[in-house]
Amino acid sequence: MIMKEEREKVVEYGKKLITSGLAKGTFGNISIYNRDLNLMAISPSGMDYFDTTVEDIVVLTPEGKHVDGQRKPSSEYDMHRIFYLKRPEINAVVHTHSIFATTLSCLNWSIEPLHYLTGYAGSNVPCSKYVQFGTYELAESAFDTMEERFCCLLGNHGLLACGPNIAYAFDVAEQIEFVSELYYRSKVAGNPVILSQKHMSNILDGFKSYGIRT
Repeated sequence: MIMKEEREKVVEYGKKLITSGLAKGTFGNISIYNRDLNLMAISPSGMDYFDTTVEDIVVLTPEGKHVDGQRKPSSEYDMHRIFYLKRPEINAVVHTHSIFATTLSCLNWSIEPLHYLTGYAGSNVPCSKYVQFGTYELAESAFDTMEERFCCLLGNHGLLACGPNIAYAFDVAEQIEFVSELYYRSKVAGNPVILSQKHMSNILDGFKSYGIRT
């Protein structure tokens, strides 16, 4: 089976989307890119993650051509492949509707660096304006909003996280959901104290060599 390892990981991390509370029902999506094969494995559209098998995972070229898999790919496949085409350091994408990140996205709030774990994404977590789901325009908006970071919020929609591998991309999604909750609760209580650019620069330098990013 082509891309067997990547497809197994998409199945595994799809279940983790639900058990970790990052998504509900059949929403959210995951992909992994193999640069040697120039192929991506992506979760299928509209399937329960606990019913999804390795055979259900769809294999596409980064141009969107179907290569293998018996299901229809996630409707957001453009939002995955644009990063594989344009950012050579990214090999995995995780899209979630986690509650606090999505709450902030519905407010169209970007997340300021109130906590060092914001550094998982970058110097901050920007939020795009709303764009229709499942469109290439959304993919372009997400790419432009994220810039050099590893995460952004999608206006009135959810969260998009990326990384050099699926473990890091998933960790970004989890940590930025945590930061989203901190930011929301801090804004409700008052005004959070924001870390300086110097603080964030040191934090980002530290994350370059941290654990599973490399």
